[in-house]
Amino acid sequence: MNRTEIGIRGEDAAAAYLERSGLGIIERNWRSSAPKGEVDIIALDGEVLVLCEVKTRTSSAQGTPEEAVSPAKQRRLVRLAEAYIASAGIAPVQTRFDVISITVIDADRALLRHHRAAFVAE
Repeated sequence: MNRTEIGIRGEDAAAAYLERSGLGIIERNWRSSAPKGEVDIIALDGEVLVLCEVKTRTSSAQGTPEEAVSPAKQRRLVRLAEAYIASAGIAPVQTRFDVISITVIDADRALLRHHRAAFVAE
């Protein structure tokens, strides 16, 4: 399985997990051209808009998946959240930034960790 396939499987698993946890998925792989970027999953948790970054790894040799969400990536996600809210034409809402880290154990097993409110907009 290549990196793209691993990433897609991770995002599928994360979306299924969020739905089982009661969140409503609004968008997957939402893209913006200004600022340029993508949000893996946008969901609603009650009235809270949740922007979720999914990181999937097959080993921790390069660090844990959640460590890949650097301060620069966090700033980009905050800008993307603002762009999404503007493009969707919704009133300002409470927003939360979650990270789902997935470590693949073998072909049909993985460890999923949900980091709620992993960071805040500054």
